Formats: sequence, C-alpha cells, structure tokens
Amino acid sequence: MPIRIASLHRQIEKSGAKLHRAMVSRIHSHGADDAPSDQERALMEERRILKEAQATRRAQSLQPRPKPKASKIVREAKAPKDATAPKPQRDKAPKTAKAARPHISRAEKAAKKAEALEAAKRAAKKSAKT
Repeated sequence: MPIRIASLHRQIEKSGAKLHRAMVSRIHSHGADDAPSDQERALMEERRILKEAQATRRAQSLQPRPKPKASKIVREAKAPKDATAPKPQRDKAPKTAKAARPHISRAEKAAKKAEALEAAKRAAKKSAKT
C-alpha cells in the first residue's frame, strides 16, 4: 500500500531533524571543516530518497486518473419509428352541457334564515302567553 504524500512530509521532517542533530554534534566535536560521518551520509541519502518519492507522488497525483469503465452507463439504441402515415384522429362527439342542479341562491338562504328566526320569536311569545 503506497504511503501518502502527507506521511512522507512528516518522515522528511523527522529525517531532517536527525540529520541536523548529527551535523551539530559533528561540528561541535570535530569542527566545521571535518568531512561528514557515515551516519550523516546515510541520513542525507535517506532524506534525498524521501524527497524524490514525494516529488514523484506529487507529479502522479496531478495526472488525470482513468475512470472505471464498469460505472459507465450503457444505453441501448431505441428502435426507429415506422415511417407510416399518422393515424387519423377519431371523430369525437361534442360534449353536452350538464343540466344545472337545483340550488338555493345566497339571497334565498338569507331570507329563509330570517323567516326561521321570526317564526321562532313568534312561537316563543305565544307559548309564554298560554
């Protein structure tokens, strides 16, 4: 399984810190003019390899990825329509108007309600007298 670029970055950082410690200890003990030790050379080589791997992975990530062909939807071609003449339209009988249902208008409803109220008032008065 390939290592991600981010994990290489952290490895490069750690190897750089190791290399720096090795260089500081060599300079402190032997001086700046002394040649790098075998340990320093190995750390430099490791760091160089890590940087090259990071560069190749970065370049590879910029390349377009091939799309899987299995996910592509395959459409089947429809059968062509017959080149025959269009069908003649059926003659439809004209629609007949529906007969209006009997109904009471708003004014008639209000008059009927008023009559009912008057009748209720008269009936209440008559029953009170008797």
